[in-house]
Amino acid sequence: MANDIRCGVIGVGFLGQHHARLYSQLESCKLVGVLDSDSARAKEIAMLHNCRVFENLEEVAANCDCASIAIPTDKHAEIAIPLLKKNLHLLVEKPMCFSLTDAEQMCREAEARNLVLQVGHIEHYNPVMKFLEKTVNFPRFIATQRLAPFTSRGTDVSVILDLMIHDIGIVLQLAKSEVARVEGIGMSVLSRNTDIANARLHFKNGSVADISVSRISEKKMREIRIFQRNMYLSLDFMNQKGHLIKPADKTFEKLEIPIEKEEPLKIELLSFLNCIRSSSQPKVGARLGMDALKTALMVEEKIKEKDLNILA
Repeated sequence: MANDIRCGVIGVGFLGQHHARLYSQLESCKLVGVLDSDSARAKEIAMLHNCRVFENLEEVAANCDCASIAIPTDKHAEIAIPLLKKNLHLLVEKPMCFSLTDAEQMCREAEARNLVLQVGHIEHYNPVMKFLEKTVNFPRFIATQRLAPFTSRGTDVSVILDLMIHDIGIVLQLAKSEVARVEGIGMSVLSRNTDIANARLHFKNGSVADISVSRISEKKMREIRIFQRNMYLSLDFMNQKGHLIKPADKTFEKLEIPIEKEEPLKIELLSFLNCIRSSSQPKVGARLGMDALKTALMVEEKIKEKDLNILA
């Protein structure tokens, strides 16, 4: 493959516009073009980044080595599978799709062709996560909070698939164990889907994670607290800072964590391109994306069960 990997972006709305921006800036690739159901929006982004507007998937496949898919979740599988069959490497925004059947087919298509299929769990590329992966070895308890003000964007899915899936992916990576049991509670407030929820994940190795999310909050928050032997950590994904507390001479010491701030999406795209170039597996591959989806769907099922019990 040439040094410049040819890239396309499918969907240039809120997230996809940033994929296009970064591809156009990175020296290791070339943004060839964009595709969007809104032709005026596609032309606007194409003019901004000096690239072409694709008319259909066939043009994307014929002119690109890889593509980012940043469209509504219900369209992910029907767009991704044909492109995988055309041998394109893909970065699919989270959640990778709606159903485990579609997720499995996406995995099989990518594995059969030795293609990179990366899922856009962006927090895994946050410098905060890099620190956690080096420091956390056996978490006994993990607590996360992810809050956001209400917008209509994303309400086509529940807050579990919209926001909680970020933290599900994080705790799956940190716990390093299979999920043994799931608890969940939630309710809709401003949309037809669940807008606020809490889940508790029990892992086979004894770790427990408590995950709280809301998309009807007055403020934004993306924080994690972790308890493990001889250490307590508190970190802020949004502001990329935090501290840890360790025992010291019958008391404790609080240490600020030095984190070099970077743009997670840029790191994510650079990692995607590097995996293509080196024929290696991404940090957040399709299987991890599918595990996060599976767990999120289990949480949704638990919430539905409680709703049914209330009605009964």
